[in-house]
Amino acid sequence: MSAPELILAASAGAVSLAICAILWALAQRGQANERVKALRAELTALEARAEAAMASAEAFDSALLAVEDGKAMLASGDESFAACASALGIQSSDAQALVGALMRADPDHARRLRALFERGEPCAFEVRGVKGVVSVEGRAAGALAWLRLSAVLGEEAGLPTAPRFAAFLDAKPGPAWIANADGTPVWANRAWLQAVDAASLTEAQRRRASFDKGADALASEAANLGQRRETVRWVTVAGRRRAFQILAQPLEGGGVGVWADDVTETEELKEQLKRSDAAHDDTLNHIADAVAIFSHGKRLTFHNTAFAELWGLEPAWLAEQPSHAEILDRLRQRRRLPETADYGKWKAAELDRYEALGAAPDELWSLPDGRTLRVVRQPHPMGGMLLLFSDITGELKLKAQYNALIQVQQATLDKLNDAVAVFGSDGRLRLHNEAFERFWNVTPQQLDAAGDFEGVVELCIPRLHDMQFWRELKGRVADPDPSARAPMSGEVKTSDSRIVSYQSRPLPDGATLIGFTDITDARRLESALAARSAALAEAERLKRDFVGNVSYELRTPLTTIIGYSELLERSGENLSERGRGHAAAVRAAATQLARSIDDVLDMAQIDAEEMALDVEDVRVGELMETAAERWRREAEAAQIGLKLEQPDDIGLIRGDARRLGQILDHLVENAIRQTPPGGEVTVSARRALGEIQLQVADTGRGIPFHVQAHIFDRFIGRERGGPGLGLALVKALTELHGGWVALESEPGHGATFTCHLPEAAHAESASARELEF
Repeated sequence: MSAPELILAASAGAVSLAICAILWALAQRGQANERVKALRAELTALEARAEAAMASAEAFDSALLAVEDGKAMLASGDESFAACASALGIQSSDAQALVGALMRADPDHARRLRALFERGEPCAFEVRGVKGVVSVEGRAAGALAWLRLSAVLGEEAGLPTAPRFAAFLDAKPGPAWIANADGTPVWANRAWLQAVDAASLTEAQRRRASFDKGADALASEAANLGQRRETVRWVTVAGRRRAFQILAQPLEGGGVGVWADDVTETEELKEQLKRSDAAHDDTLNHIADAVAIFSHGKRLTFHNTAFAELWGLEPAWLAEQPSHAEILDRLRQRRRLPETADYGKWKAAELDRYEALGAAPDELWSLPDGRTLRVVRQPHPMGGMLLLFSDITGELKLKAQYNALIQVQQATLDKLNDAVAVFGSDGRLRLHNEAFERFWNVTPQQLDAAGDFEGVVELCIPRLHDMQFWRELKGRVADPDPSARAPMSGEVKTSDSRIVSYQSRPLPDGATLIGFTDITDARRLESALAARSAALAEAERLKRDFVGNVSYELRTPLTTIIGYSELLERSGENLSERGRGHAAAVRAAATQLARSIDDVLDMAQIDAEEMALDVEDVRVGELMETAAERWRREAEAAQIGLKLEQPDDIGLIRGDARRLGQILDHLVENAIRQTPPGGEVTVSARRALGEIQLQVADTGRGIPFHVQAHIFDRFIGRERGGPGLGLALVKALTELHGGWVALESEPGHGATFTCHLPEAAHAESASARELEF
């Protein structure tokens, strides 16, 4: 092809290409114009929808916030946004600041907002600010999170929103729901769903489940009548039958609100109260006393059968619940009330008792027909008054007869010379005669105050110290076993040297009679007759001579032995250590023998009533210190602690200092011998009720119970020699001062000897005659 042809062909191609390009551009422009028209139409629709959303937000006083990637912006509701910011106390108009304030208001709010922003979980809550409440509802749409905020200011700030109120009802423990006019539920709380065993209201409606058909009928009735309805229904819930108080209230705008409160315990208590009242009434109808209960309005609300029978009132008239005043008037007409000069005043006083707060004292009514009634008035717990009438006519008659019989018995006992007392089966003192008071040197007031056997024994102990005797006698009185209440008799000696014959006799009513007779004169006469016998007199003389001669004959060689043994102990190196030990043993044995001889002589003097006390003022403290010094060396040798305890004001005692020291010596010696190494002996004294108590206590092995009864008997063998007269001499010397000695001991826990000495002893005090042989 030639060059012109090539140029022409190229030109034709270029023109064709340009025409095609122009045609394609025209086609594209048409499509673009159509797209622009569609976009403009869509933009117009969006603007209309945005304006509608903003108008709806403004109409309902709410602000709409859009949150994307944690950034918040106000979408609509400028005025509502300003109101919410004002309610929260925020000056800024920035949406981000408002969201931050919502998150700072409560940790739970922050958690819910983060769940909305991060995971799209919806939320709804309220935030209370300084000037009001902001209601927040959150929803997610695509990548945006939307928050709708509503501010409640002024008086409406305290009113909950619908979701909040629904949550409040949902938390109620009892079932609550909203029903239609036909009674079917349209909303229910969690408790209702649990009661019908449904996961949701939709499921319950599908199954046509109902909490109670009666409750549905009640809701329908309340809706149709437009009035509140209430009833109590028993419903089976979770397999147990329970009582619910159902309340149906028509709501504004339609529907009925229904509440169900569990009143099972209340209903059960009501039923129990009814049964209790019925049992109470039945019990009162079976008692013999007349009972009447009046209400706070002074009308009869209850009476038992005995009340109608006592007053002869018609049951039909009483069933009409007459007033208290009407009952009094009818009784006065029939002359069944106490006679009084001013009935009006008496009646007014009776009716005024309703105003009293406490129980009135019992009163006796003497009726014209000769009956005597005891009237008891008490305020009733439910209001009003309870009256109880007891016919005590027969009781008073029996009481008068009983008192007359007691007076005859008392007069009979007072004529007896023997001391007589009668104790009931409970150990109480029922009767005693005047001879009993003289015998034990007590007053009627003291016996009345003592009351029982133990109290009477306390009054008698100063004259009779033998507690074993009183324990045996108590067994005859108080032991419920009939075999233990067998008669008992015997003789006993008192501290004032009287010989008493006693006997106990059980009585048919369970009481016990105890009698005491002073037979001292008879026994003394017998002793005097025996003493006059020549043989006894000669034997007594020979005994005294023998004791005196033997004591004299023994004292001389003992003095020599003691002297030479002391000389040998002091001989120094001329005698070996073993020899000096033997000499010390000889001296100790001789000294012990000398003291035993002295004890025998003292006991012989006491037996012969020839010992006289050299009475003087004795300082008790010096007496105790002297005795302790005498035995301190022996206590230290035995590795025993010796301690003194005495008050600073122990003072003086009238007595024989030598004999009192002898008493302490024997008690301390006995305590040291009974106490193992490492133990302790305590010598103490105290003043109490006109006497001085000298006490020696040890921490030794104690005294067996079977030995304690004979511990003060003479010639009781001892572990370390001696005739066993120490404790017997203690008892004799104490009683020679007018006192007495007591022992308290428990095996394994030591022993305590207490000498009760009067503050003023007398030289002519009687000796301990029970030591005679």
